[in-house]
Amino acid sequence: MSAEPKSLERAAFHQMKDGTAEDWAIIGRHFQPLAEGLPDRVMAHLRLLDGDHGGFAVDRLTHSLQTATLAMEDGREEDYVVCALLHDVGDVLAPHNHPAIAAAMLKPYVSDRLHWIVENHGVFQGYYFWHHIGMDRDAREAFRGHEFFDDCAEFCELYDQAAFDPARPTMYLEEFEPMLRRVLVPSADSNPSPE
Repeated sequence: MSAEPKSLERAAFHQMKDGTAEDWAIIGRHFQPLAEGLPDRVMAHLRLLDGDHGGFAVDRLTHSLQTATLAMEDGREEDYVVCALLHDVGDVLAPHNHPAIAAAMLKPYVSDRLHWIVENHGVFQGYYFWHHIGMDRDAREAFRGHEFFDDCAEFCELYDQAAFDPARPTMYLEEFEPMLRRVLVPSADSNPSPE
């Protein structure tokens, strides 16, 4: 191994097809710290939602915190609460398909059921307002019969659509941080891809 600090190590190839085992060993050494830093980056990104109301009665951070608070108060398991906290984390990056951002980020860390809820909550949430903006509020019916249909409908009914109350006591972001750090840990069988 080179005496050069990891932060200065660089692969020599300019095209992946020219990479060597040594190049990929260097890249691999950089991947673990990147993966371990995910909770810090997620916390920073959640803070970007603070003050962004988008016309709602509460800002996007408060909505996320309220959704998670409701799930927590209802006795949901930690991974469910973290999904509730992060379900709209993609709002500012992908306003037209924000569920895909959160779902992709959470996929290695949560069950298929929770991943499916996060991935599809947007169309299920549409049940509450799409008819007011000229869209089909029943678009979620395309998923009727899916094993997680009722779970996603329940998530939206109990937590997501109910989390816009400026007067509601809501937990602070820092209170969720320990569970977020516990959930966003890759399993031993994860296959990291440093590309």
